Amino acid sequence: MRILAVDTTTRSCSVAVAENSTVLGEITNISDQTHSRHLLDLIHTVIQDAGLTLSALDGFAVTRGPGSFTGLRIGMSSVKGLALAANKPVVGISSLETLAQQMTPTSNLICPLIDARKGEIYSAVFRFDTEGLTPALEESVSAPDEMLQNIHGPCIFVGSGAVLYRDLIIDRLGDLACIASQERHIIQASTVAYLALKRFESGVAGEVADLVPYYIRQSDAELNFKRHHAKLQRR
Repeated sequence: MRILAVDTTTRSCSVAVAENSTVLGEITNISDQTHSRHLLDLIHTVIQDAGLTLSALDGFAVTRGPGSFTGLRIGMSSVKGLALAANKPVVGISSLETLAQQMTPTSNLICPLIDARKGEIYSAVFRFDTEGLTPALEESVSAPDEMLQNIHGPCIFVGSGAVLYRDLIIDRLGDLACIASQERHIIQASTVAYLALKRFESGVAGEVADLVPYYIRQSDAELNFKRHHAKLQRR
């Protein structure tokens, strides 16, 4: 099965084409520019370099979040448009699960962290067992200190949040904490494709229209609207 996978949840933008377990092409770009400036060009380049066309793909995958609200919307809308044009199925993959999957199987817990700004992090906890990667703590958003109270054993931290709060993690957990190597903190679209293949093989692929970003928390626009609406009701 040939899959085009995309990630735009953080500063990095990654695109890959994979056929089953073989990566045919991948580009990962790190920039402060909005992903809308280069995503479609990256997609076109990766497909072309793989010697394929859009119609030759069997499915699409995109990280559904959590992460940057703007980045998620750009990645999701672009992939949904391509899937509709090609009339092919699409699946959404957790950005936190993708980070955890990039770690080498270990007996330690895996805690992916993505900077949520405003002094908060998106987090989850996974472990490797005989079935592969399985969740041990559901995805959430919280202050780093609050999240770290849930860790009671050896744990590897990975992602932009792990980089940002490295000193705090080590200070709070000491020898229980290990920070992943630098290259592991960047989400790779090839890993998104790997997880998507497992979803497709298990028959998990919904309608394109049903695929929506998973923000976890409300955007500033939504919060401001609710505050404004509440003020109007009090008048």
